[in-house]
Amino acid sequence: MTYVNISPDYPQSNGKLERYHRTIRSTYIRVQTPLSFQDARNIVADFVDHYNTRRLQSAICYITPKDKLDGRAETILADRDAKLAAARAARKAKRIAS
Repeated sequence: MTYVNISPDYPQSNGKLERYHRTIRSTYIRVQTPLSFQDARNIVADFVDHYNTRRLQSAICYITPKDKLDGRAETILADRDAKLAAARAARKAKRIAS
């Protein structure tokens, strides 16, 4: 393992982290405008909680990171597939009945 310094604000070398920082700045910090250091800490803590427990991530099949970490991804995806299959069957039955 080696330690490597990268240029700040250079997405090509550290894209995921730069994207995370851009997201937190644009959706939380600039919107809520912290008035003190403690305010900023609370805003960031709220964002991290939202990001990990409620925000669906496209990179992991629109599942929250907490669900993925807790091993619930397969169950969620199976439930989604079952709902989609039921909706398709209902649409097909409706088409046939008309």
